[in-house]
Amino acid sequence: MSVALEWGPVGAKVLAEQCDVIVVVDVLSFSTSVTIAVERGALVWPHKGGENARVLARDIGAVLAGNRGSHEGPTLSPASLLDIEKDSRLVLPSPNGSSIAFAAVEGGVTALHGGVAVIAGCLRNATAVARYVRDFERIGVVPAGERWGDGSLRPAYEDLVGAGAVIDRIAAGDLSVVLTPEAEAAAIAFRVLRPLEQCPSGQELVERGFVEDVRLASQLDASAVVPRLTEGRFVAA
Repeated sequence: MSVALEWGPVGAKVLAEQCDVIVVVDVLSFSTSVTIAVERGALVWPHKGGENARVLARDIGAVLAGNRGSHEGPTLSPASLLDIEKDSRLVLPSPNGSSIAFAAVEGGVTALHGGVAVIAGCLRNATAVARYVRDFERIGVVPAGERWGDGSLRPAYEDLVGAGAVIDRIAAGDLSVVLTPEAEAAAIAFRVLRPLEQCPSGQELVERGFVEDVRLASQLDASAVVPRLTEGRFVAA
């Protein structure tokens, strides 16, 4: 069994051509939001956003998640999804997590092995995800990161340690599991985990009044659900 780590949509596409499963890690907040919604029995369609997201929601009879600052209905804020009803249909726009999920699918389709499983992972479900993906031989883990003002990738601490939590539990002292240096570095970073409110993304959310989102995203192994992308939507694996 091997575990590799690459960042962002480009990394997802590269790993999808080499791996059997891709774990998308966007801790603040796509992966955490997907996990909470699926925990509660909702079906979640990831989307890159824009008018097409509104069209999709209308066509499938789903609720379109609003911007984080919206005061009504579900948004990308994990806290806004705590009361989502079972069997709800939710279109969840996200420029980071959704883009990575779609990049993995596109890369997997072109791969020789004919496809790749796509999983949403975070601190909340790290152990559950690790147990699930150990059934695959070649595992790719893709932290999302953030974007600088010029659009370039900014590696983000919360996604590094979220990826590291999954990797640490996949390896779990098993010397037969081969980690790339990047994957091993993420696992080491997780073992000295610092509070997410100390990292730039966490600080920003706290300052904007989304303390509960950071708290929910920080809860290690609070969930046993493994969201898997199936026919365009995340459902419990």
